[in-house]
Amino acid sequence: MTMKKALMGAAASVALMTGASQAFAAGHGEITVGYFLEWPMPFQYAKVNGTYDEEMGVTVNWVSFDSGTAMSAAMASGDVQISVSQGVPPFVVATSAGQDLQILDVAVSYAENDNCVVSSGLEIDKDSADELAGKTVAVPLGTAAHYGFLRQMDHFGVDLASLNVVDMAPAEGAAALAQGQVDMSCGWGGALRRMKEHGNVLLTGAEKEELGILVFDVTSAPAGFVAENPDLVAKFLKVTADANSAWNDGSGVEAMLPVIAQDAGMDEAATAETMATFVFPDVSTQLSGAWLGGAAPSFMKGVADVFVESGSIPAALDSYEGAINIGPLTAADGM
Repeated sequence: MTMKKALMGAAASVALMTGASQAFAAGHGEITVGYFLEWPMPFQYAKVNGTYDEEMGVTVNWVSFDSGTAMSAAMASGDVQISVSQGVPPFVVATSAGQDLQILDVAVSYAENDNCVVSSGLEIDKDSADELAGKTVAVPLGTAAHYGFLRQMDHFGVDLASLNVVDMAPAEGAAALAQGQVDMSCGWGGALRRMKEHGNVLLTGAEKEELGILVFDVTSAPAGFVAENPDLVAKFLKVTADANSAWNDGSGVEAMLPVIAQDAGMDEAATAETMATFVFPDVSTQLSGAWLGGAAPSFMKGVADVFVESGSIPAALDSYEGAINIGPLTAADGM
């Protein structure tokens, strides 16, 4: 399957499911939230301790995913009401296809923790990236890693048509790289750490940021669910913000680290190493012009245009301002 057909097919499937029920059965008093394993974040301390359930007054069921595109599909079907740390690119793919999702907050920024790794046996670095032509690359299509891959290939002048791009979740791509089945693999988190055991990156996080290749995730939800449950959503974001604050100021790190590590399915050393590359912006920063209050819609438009230019999606929205709802986060800031 070609990269174009795979991603367009996924976008079409999401668009078809957008009409599915997004109803939240308040009478049942529970919601389902999506997240990632091997992606340690402060919210997991509150997750394990039942803080979300207590503060929101509902039972929160948690389900793990291996990609942001799978999160979009689960929200489209009504199986998941909120997704934590969905990448901006899969969010853009879904909304470009017609899915009515909204960004609620900036979950994490992580330029150093999302990248592509070239097999060490090839001895290809940023000065010889043109040698990638003809190689096989594992890419989780429609994700932040996919966007970064496209931008890096454009930067190095590598023709996408010269590559054999295979759609693989990061864990699968890491295994394929280790076994020599692919020449380069793209991903994040624990999978990226495993990839680096068998190869090297072309650009560091700082080098990517200099090129404008930003990498951040968001908390997202179907617009209908947010409209029907604004207070519930605001309380969810408040719990997340409090957990981030305790981590950022250092007051909660000692107690939080072992709990987060266990919930993420990682050891404490790997968890600490991973989280050291993460930035969890506070609420005022998120609401500022540098993020949701200004820059985010234009960045999303840029991501969409890259996907359109590469032939990965058929069209972009004229604007992504309507896909951001700062109402609940603003309310959370006042709680």
